[in-house]
Parts: sequence; structure tokens; C-alpha cells
Amino acid sequence: MEFEPLDQYQQRRQNLKDIEALGHPAYPRNFAWTHTPKQILEKYAESTVEQLETSPITVSVPGRIVALRPHGKAAFAHVAGDGARLQIYVRQDIVGDEAYKLFKLMDLGDFVGVTGHLFRTKTNELSVKVDKLQLLTKSLLPLPEKWHGLADVELRYRRRYLDLIVNEKAREVFIRRAQIIREIRHFFDARNYSEVETPMMHPILGGATARPFITHHNTLDMKLYLRIAPELYLKRLVVGGLDRVYEINRNFRNEGIDAIHLQEFTMLEFYQAYSDYRELMDMTEELFRGLAEKVCGSTKFKYEEVEIDFARFERLSMRDAIVRFWPDAAGAPPAHSELAAANGPLTIAERFNTYARTQNIDPILNVGKLSNGELIGELFEAVAEPHLVQPTFIYDFPIEISPLSKTRADDPSIAERFELFIAGMEVANGFSELNDPIDQENRFRAQVEKGGHEAPKEVDIDYIRALSHGLPPTAGEGIGIDRLVMLLTDSRAIREVVLFPLLRAESGEAAAERIPATTIESKPATAADGAQK
Repeated sequence: MEFEPLDQYQQRRQNLKDIEALGHPAYPRNFAWTHTPKQILEKYAESTVEQLETSPITVSVPGRIVALRPHGKAAFAHVAGDGARLQIYVRQDIVGDEAYKLFKLMDLGDFVGVTGHLFRTKTNELSVKVDKLQLLTKSLLPLPEKWHGLADVELRYRRRYLDLIVNEKAREVFIRRAQIIREIRHFFDARNYSEVETPMMHPILGGATARPFITHHNTLDMKLYLRIAPELYLKRLVVGGLDRVYEINRNFRNEGIDAIHLQEFTMLEFYQAYSDYRELMDMTEELFRGLAEKVCGSTKFKYEEVEIDFARFERLSMRDAIVRFWPDAAGAPPAHSELAAANGPLTIAERFNTYARTQNIDPILNVGKLSNGELIGELFEAVAEPHLVQPTFIYDFPIEISPLSKTRADDPSIAERFELFIAGMEVANGFSELNDPIDQENRFRAQVEKGGHEAPKEVDIDYIRALSHGLPPTAGEGIGIDRLVMLLTDSRAIREVVLFPLLRAESGEAAAERIPATTIESKPATAADGAQK
């Protein structure tokens, strides 16, 4: 195969042949290194010129060449590795003629291993004066130009490997993502939770309302659904005596894509026996506060130019939120009694729709076909959700939109459920879990009878059987890992925090046109770089 830019690809192929003609393998099997570039810069950052001269420090460092500055019979270069760039200085009279011939055949993007001692240049940059060098991997395609080569956002997602090379912010996002997941595990492990794994292919839809991806098991001749949520399997484990379980899981929903939705995403789900939804709200505050302190260094951090504070979490019932954020132009806000009345939500929704039409905003659709609870949910989304910037728990959901939750003891129309909103996004969803098998079966059957693309097509009888063996009072919660990472890395789109998001197929012609054909850096060395102090 040949790749664009063709001229550079062919030139590098020729360099590869010339290197092999000199007797050097282009892809050797190992390199005995002592330090990464980052380790050198951290460990010897305070070493002075005099200290490096008096007590020479020899290092062996591997890295990718990201800058080349030839200067006659000497050259400076920067090698990158472990998230840092280190300067190296190669002189023909030190490494020898053969090694210098090899070096001159190296290109930007090649991996090299060098051995030498540390020194500081006239500009005081810590560098390696090379005694020996070895080509570790030949790069046959150029790197993108540092500042403009990956300006195309879609190309950054398609070629994430290049994005990570030239975009330090992208690399930092995924390093921080790994840290967030690591800290989540520490949090739950310290509280005697068991991390578990549950199936990703389900014979029956369950655990959430969403359109699934469908596949087929050839050997068993079964239609299967890719997991939309692990909830029902995790609660089976609580029935089985695992009182505290969590899973960091991949879920799949065959739905739209936008700034905060992807068809494949990562969730944390956890379940705790002998607890209710209010305990989980307290626990969630503790988790989020600790994550911000450890990952960002403070409970306060910037997201889209707004300072978010994880030291303070507000709690509002869904009805309270509708009343508080009711738009002034829509008239007087509804009373709580009106929201609770038999036809109150319908009247309020119609009032909102009258206002929406005058403001050229989306009305609530099919108001005459929705139940009171469904209308309350729609009103909340339209009126309140965009205003929830600081961490806010919305609780007391209508039972019609909470089929897996217990009802409140004093009001069977209200579910013991909450969602956490931050920066206008839902980040977490928790319940006091419904553990009455008869009530649960009735709700499942009502879902199936209602129908629709996103509704379950059959009742999960085995889950009802499990509940019939006894699920203790239990609280459970799901937290969107991707959205949490967005917040803690100040990333505007979910695709920024997913390594390889699914994109539309790209034609070969379009791909060739968009490959950046310039290099990161290649310029003559300046005199200031020149010699050791």
C-alpha cells in the first residue's frame, strides 16, 4: 500500500532502504533504557551546569523525534516520550561517521534510542550529549504540523493516535480520565464494594428505556441485544448476597449523537443493600467532592467559563424546579397544588406551549396523550433543566417515568428517585430500588403493553423470579463517566473524552485530501542552541 503524502512516503521508504544498506535494522526488538524524557526533566530539573560537569550523569533515553535542527556536522533534536520533550545534541566527531550517517537518514516521527551524558546549553536547556544512538522504529509517514495539521476536529477523532502525538491537551484529557476511573475504584473498594462484571449481550431488554442494538448468536440461534444498562443483573447479585457491588461498564444505545450523547458510552453503576436514595445523594456528594480535589486540586474548577463548585450541592424536588425556573414571560408560575392536581400538569403544559409558540421555541409534543407524570417530566426538561449549572439533585420523580423505583410512603404517585444535574447535563441517576416482585411485574407488563421503539418487548421473568427470592431494601445509582470526565477536563463535547468515537464512514478521496502533509518542526539550529556552557 502507498499513503498520502506520496512524495514523503516514497522518500522515507528510500531512507529505510539506505538505513538497512548501512547494516542497521529499521525495527529492532528492544532498547535498554534507563530514563524516559519526563523522568530526566523531573529528576534533574535543578541540576546546575557545574553539578553536571563535576558529577557526569549518563542516561539512555528512548523517544520519538518531534523536532530536527541540523547544523553541519552537528544537530539538535527533541525526542518525546512519557508526555515530555527532551533535547538531544548529536555531533559527528562524538558518535562517529557511521552513526552520523544513520542519524542523517532519520526523519521526524522516527523512534530513536540515545545514550549520553546530561548537560545544559547556552540557553540553559537540559539536554543529552549523545555518545551512541540507535534507530528503534522507522516512521514512513510524516507527523502533522503542530499548530495547523489537526485543526480538522473530525480528523482528530479519526486519527486519535496523531492527535495524542501533537495535542498535549488531548493527551492530558485521557491521562486524567484514567485517573478519574482509578479514584472511583479506590472510593468503592475502600467501602467494601465488590467490583463485578455482568453480560454485555442480553436476551431481553431491561434496566433502562432506550432503543437497542440487535445482534444474533449463531450457535444458540438467539436474538440478543447489546446492553443498554447492567441494572437488572447487578440487582440479581444483591439478591444473591453481594450487598455492595459496582461495575464500570460499556453500554450501547442505538440513538442520536450530539455534544453529550454517544451510542457507546461508559457508566458506573453501584448498588448498596439496606440503603435508600437519600443515602446515595450524600455518598455521591462525597464521591464528586473527592474526585475534584484529587483530579483538579480543588472542589472548584472551570467548565465553559463558569466556575463549578463541588463543595455545594443543591436539592430540589422536580415540582420545585418547575416553579423556580418558570419563565417570567409565560405568566405566573404554577402552584405546587396545581402540579399535583388531576389535570393540573396538562393545563400547565398547554400554558407553556402558548408561551413557546410566541418565543419560537420547541413546544411539548402530544400533550393530550401523556400522563400527568410524563407531563411533569416534559415540563421539567423544558423549563428547568438548562438552568441547572451548579450541582443540583432533582428528586421526587413521577412514578410513570420511574418504573424501577420504590414509591414514596406518603405519596404513591412519587418515586424515590433523583438525578444529578451539572452544567445543564444529567450526570447521575439513583433510586430506592423497587423490591416488590408483584408491583415490578405489573409495571413491566404496563411498559410492554404501551409499546414503542424504546420499550421492552417482553417481561424479564427471571428478574421477577429473583425478586421473589427477596431483594433487601437497596439503593442503586448510575453515573455517566464520560460526562463526568467532560466536566473535570473542561471538554465541550463527549467525543473529546472518548478515545475512538464512532464516525460516519469516510470516502478514500476525502481521507487523502485531509491528511496533513507538513511536519512538526524542522529548522536549522541557532547559535544559542550550540554548545555547552
